Amino acid sequence: MSRLMVIGSINLDLVLETDTLPSPGETVLGGTFSQISGGKGANQAVASARGGSSASPDVVFLAAVGDDDFGHSVVQDYQNEPHLNASLIVKKKGFATGVAAIFVDQQAENMICVAPGANAALSVADVEGLGDEEFGNVAVLLASLEVPLDTIHAAVKRSKAGGAMIILNPAPVVPGLAEHGLMNKVDILTPNEHEACQLSGVEIQDVASAVEAARVIIRKFGIAIVVVTMGSEGVVVIDGEGSFVEVAAPQVDAVDTTAAGDCFNGVLAAQLAAGTVFSEAVALAVQAASLSVTRRGAQTSLPTIAEFAGHSTNS
Repeated sequence: MSRLMVIGSINLDLVLETDTLPSPGETVLGGTFSQISGGKGANQAVASARGGSSASPDVVFLAAVGDDDFGHSVVQDYQNEPHLNASLIVKKKGFATGVAAIFVDQQAENMICVAPGANAALSVADVEGLGDEEFGNVAVLLASLEVPLDTIHAAVKRSKAGGAMIILNPAPVVPGLAEHGLMNKVDILTPNEHEACQLSGVEIQDVASAVEAARVIIRKFGIAIVVVTMGSEGVVVIDGEGSFVEVAAPQVDAVDTTAAGDCFNGVLAAQLAAGTVFSEAVALAVQAASLSVTRRGAQTSLPTIAEFAGHSTNS
C-alpha cells in the first residue's frame, strides 16, 4: 500500500502566554506556561495522521530525539497516535531532544526560537541506512527544514526515485537553501509570506505581491506549484503557467496560531496521498488550519478529519 512519509523535527514546546510580545531588550510579565510536544515535523506528521480519510495511506514519520526522558516519552506518544507509524524515529545518544521557546500574545500572534538538539543530528546515514521497502511505496514525501538540508535531500532523492510527489515547507529558510540541489526536486512548495519573501526578494503585502513572489520562485527553481499561506487571509495557489487561485479562510476567533501552517501542510499531504483532487485537498487543509487556531497549543490544536471536513467555522 502506498503511504505518506513525513521527515522533520521533534521539539518540546515551552509555551508562555503574554499580553504583548516583548521587543528587543524588553521584559514583560507573562501568564500561563505549558509544555507541549511539538516541532514542525512532528506537528505535520500528527496533522497528517488525523487529517487523512479512511482511504488515506499510513503516515510514516522519520525524525530524531535525544536519549533523554522527553525523547523516550514522546516516542511512546507517537506510537500511540492512531494512523502514525513512529518506527523510524531515531534516538541519538549524547544529544538532548529539541526545544522551542514560544511566546503567544492576546492577538494569537507568536514568536518562536528553537534549540535543535537531536534534530541537527538526523543524518544522511540515517536515511541511507533504511531499506528500499521504506521508500519504494511512498506516494508523497512532506519535508520541513528544522533538520539538516543534506538529510532532507537524501530522503527526497530516495522518494523521488520511487515516483513520490515532494512537498517542501521551507520553514525556516535556512542558509544555502536557494543554492541547494534540493529545490529543483520539489513539486509543491508551501512558504508563508515571510518565507516567500526570503526566497523571492519580493516584499509581500497583499495577494498581488504574493503572486509576484511565487512567480519569481517558480522561474528561479522550476517548481510546479507554489502555495503561499497568508494566515487569516487563507492561501494563494500559483502554478507553473503563472495562473493563480485564492482560497479564502473562514472567519474564526483565533486564540493561538502556533501550528496552523503545520496543520495546513499535514492535511494537504494526507489528502494528496489519498488521491484527493488538488483543489479539494487545499480547501480541506485551509479548513483544518482555520479550526486549529481556535485551540491552544501545537499538537493539542490539530483536528481530525471528522472535525473539519464539511464543517463550517464561520463566526
